[in-house]
Amino acid sequence: MVEAQKWTRRMSNPRLDTAATADDHVLDIPTTPTAEVRNGIYTFGSHLTPDLLTALIIASWFMSNTGVLLLNKYLLSFYGYRYPIFLTMLHMLSCASYSYIAINFLEIVPKQHILSKKQFFKIFALCAIFCFSVVCGNTSLRYIPVSFNQAIGATTPFFTAIFAFIITCKKESVKVYFALLPVVFGIVLATNSEPLFNLFGFLVCIGSTAGRALKSVVQGILLTNEAEKLHSMNLLLYIAPMAALILLPFSLYNEGNVARITLEKAKTDSFIILLLIGNATVAYLVNLTNFLVTKHTSALTLQVLGNAKAALAAFVSVMVFRNPVTMTGVTGFAVTIMGIVLYSEAKKRCKITTY
Repeated sequence: MVEAQKWTRRMSNPRLDTAATADDHVLDIPTTPTAEVRNGIYTFGSHLTPDLLTALIIASWFMSNTGVLLLNKYLLSFYGYRYPIFLTMLHMLSCASYSYIAINFLEIVPKQHILSKKQFFKIFALCAIFCFSVVCGNTSLRYIPVSFNQAIGATTPFFTAIFAFIITCKKESVKVYFALLPVVFGIVLATNSEPLFNLFGFLVCIGSTAGRALKSVVQGILLTNEAEKLHSMNLLLYIAPMAALILLPFSLYNEGNVARITLEKAKTDSFIILLLIGNATVAYLVNLTNFLVTKHTSALTLQVLGNAKAALAAFVSVMVFRNPVTMTGVTGFAVTIMGIVLYSEAKKRCKITTY
């Protein structure tokens, strides 16, 4: 390492040096500004402290996750836009467009390419499961409240453990399985006491939760090769347009010419266009903030925040939509969240003892 040099200036007039004890005076040379400063370019969050930046990212994650749920519920149940498949397709088109901009122009993450047909079909399989999960989740919002939807969605670890055992024969410790009991018991309580219970909405929400768990297990199996692993943002870039293509024929078959219906509705009510664009944009922000939270914290923190998000979304939906709740339902939801916390702690301890 080369030591920093100090430049000195010799006083030319000895009579001016009466107060000095040495002949040399040190001149401070300012550091050379970076290219970003010289060009007036600053990266996102460069002027924020790390703690403040993390807090803002987590707050954005909460708002986007809660916002997309409330917007979906408002569109599908209260506004009368009863086209969940087409709405999901709009979400996918939004994710594809924004992901392309984020990766190719903003360079948030390096772009990765699909290397083989085998990798392509693996991603396509994940895409099919992803479509099933998202469509079922959006469809359930037509029939059940957001609070009940989030209570069911909190049981994802239960289905993940089941699929991991069935598909990969992966066994967890007794403590991990024991921690899942409150998850099941809580959702049974919440289901039995739900005033707005709808069997079809309940079943498709269960399907959405199971699909989300299945995707995580299958993704761990299919993309085990280090060369085939894709960053979450790149994976979204490829899955989103595939999903839109898969959903298009299903939307046309089940929902008719929904694009023409939407345009005709927009002629008399332009607010629908703003709602759809805003809803699709927030749907992408959910994926972006998921990545940012994991990057600035950890995957475990994201899981813990997910429990808090479910409770927050349920509370906000009750305040906004005024759907009735019972104390038994609230207790069941609380027991489910407690079970998820116990499950996370049990998994963490098992990993610590394994290493």
